[in-house]
Amino acid sequence: MNMNTDPEMSSIAKMINAARVLCMLFALISGMLLVTTPARAANCYTATSQGSTGPADYLSYCWIDFSTYDDTAARSAAGQGFSLALQDGSKLSFNMKVSGSAFAPVTSPSWPGAAVGNTAFLGIGGQPILYQSVAGTTSVTLSAITIIPPTGIQAVTQYMMAAGDGESSNASESLSFQTNGGNWTQLDQVGPISGSTYPATSGVGTQTFTETGVAGTVGAYIVGSSTPTTLTTTLVGAGLQGAMFAVRFATIELNTLIGTARATPADQFGFTINATSNGAVLSSGTSNGTGNGPFTAASLSSTSALPLTLNETLAAGSATTIAHYVSKLTCTNASSGSATTLPNNVATNSYNFGALKYGDAVTCTYTETPYPHLTLQKAMGASGRQFATDQFTMNVTQGATTVATTTTTGSGAAVTNGATPLYQATAATAYKFAEAASATTVLAQYSAGMACTNAWAVSSTTLPTTVGGTVTPQIGDVITCSVTNTKLSANALLAVTKTATPYSDPVNGTINPKLIPGGIVTYTFTVSNSGATPVDNNSVWLIDALPMQLRVGTAATPTFTQGTPSSGLTFNAATDIAYSNSSTAPAMYSACNYTPLSAYDAAVKFVCLNPKGTMSGSSGNPTNFQISIRGQLQ
Repeated sequence: MNMNTDPEMSSIAKMINAARVLCMLFALISGMLLVTTPARAANCYTATSQGSTGPADYLSYCWIDFSTYDDTAARSAAGQGFSLALQDGSKLSFNMKVSGSAFAPVTSPSWPGAAVGNTAFLGIGGQPILYQSVAGTTSVTLSAITIIPPTGIQAVTQYMMAAGDGESSNASESLSFQTNGGNWTQLDQVGPISGSTYPATSGVGTQTFTETGVAGTVGAYIVGSSTPTTLTTTLVGAGLQGAMFAVRFATIELNTLIGTARATPADQFGFTINATSNGAVLSSGTSNGTGNGPFTAASLSSTSALPLTLNETLAAGSATTIAHYVSKLTCTNASSGSATTLPNNVATNSYNFGALKYGDAVTCTYTETPYPHLTLQKAMGASGRQFATDQFTMNVTQGATTVATTTTTGSGAAVTNGATPLYQATAATAYKFAEAASATTVLAQYSAGMACTNAWAVSSTTLPTTVGGTVTPQIGDVITCSVTNTKLSANALLAVTKTATPYSDPVNGTINPKLIPGGIVTYTFTVSNSGATPVDNNSVWLIDALPMQLRVGTAATPTFTQGTPSSGLTFNAATDIAYSNSSTAPAMYSACNYTPLSAYDAAVKFVCLNPKGTMSGSSGNPTNFQISIRGQLQ
């Protein structure tokens, strides 16, 4: 910008810029009196805002801070060394040599009419602009440009340096950049603070790029060269000129999103961005809390074309492993023209991403959806167990196979070991939730209710509502069913089982007899009381409809066997067994009044039994007795 001739500049702006120049001159004179060091540490800064005309990938530019510039050292034969710690842990170093008109580093924007800092790349920190303090020609050479990656990472073979107009090129002014790296490419065209005028340019696609000034308020250009080791800038200012340099970054951010729910509440996800060459972790993070996210903790700004791998696993302290989840990766790129290949809904938990391209602003998300998971657990009603030793076995079955089981312990209303292990199920497959008695338990002594929940609250899967019900889960379901058993009031509860065992047959006699026609069988009734209450005196009686193939008569020879624990009953074979030839079951024992006419009488349809006394109640093991009679198979 020519301070003396630019018709766009107000008198106030001229005064401000003139004062600024005097300050810079004072700083330069003062700096010449200081003892210099061979290399100065420096930083680079990204803009805090895109601005109205800045590129979408503005965060991929890290502008070098020249605030440690030493004019004496830079104009010496050895030049001034710079060393910068970059955002990805790499170190950028170069040597700077300066000749010609004086200049000094300044903040951005370099003056109120500059494009950079006003319409684009807003809020760059430090002093990124090398700004002339007097009119004339200044030459700046950055040589021995080297980027050294963090320890353990393969050597950097590709990187990009960007160069830009840090002021504005007006009439009689120019700005040129020479590179020994890749030919210059135009990265951005920064809009002027007003109007639509830009300097003339030449040399895009060659190793020398030049802006030639035009009159008026003008915009600016940003260009880039890949893997240069030397950059030379020539500033020609009729008024003042400025230049700036950046290391070009590519950025990638890795997020995790839980699709439906965690397989267990303790599960947390660890995600890392790794160097593919040696697995070194470049950035990492974990999910937290109980929500579904997204969780953002792994991000990387890379100066070089470093091949990357994106990994997802379960963090320490989780109750399951990544194998319990379907991991799918999707990435997007804010750099719309990038040729970088992006995964879209790819099922993997370790993805070889390859290398980013300069300017990429990639966002990747792992979506974690659990495979179906099932748990069956036990609860007791407040009244506790019927008997202290009652226990329950909880089973999740698929067809005839038990896939998860547990048997409870505890007493009263307390339940321990009450939940089956978490079972990873197969989607679209039916599973049954059931319980079985264990130890002294008689399930008939309890009422049972089942309630189920799904951690995926909006799942369309239908949940079972009764014990023994089935569920057909889908991907994303985490289903827990609870069976609550409430003991019945004190009662007597009788149960009868019947068995038939061979006694003899017409072929083998009593030696290994078979159940064949003409064979004699022992027909046994086992009666038990699982209730805690005794049965009323003389109230136990049985009326049994004989199987069609069995004949019973005068050869019945009934026997009574007391159980353990004892039933407390007695039995008289002469008076406590009777028969009926009725076609329908007698309503009471006294209605059994038929007298058999033969050893095995076909007319006998019902056998009636009436042991005497008060049958004892159970104390955990049901009291019981057996009555056996003989019959013949037809």
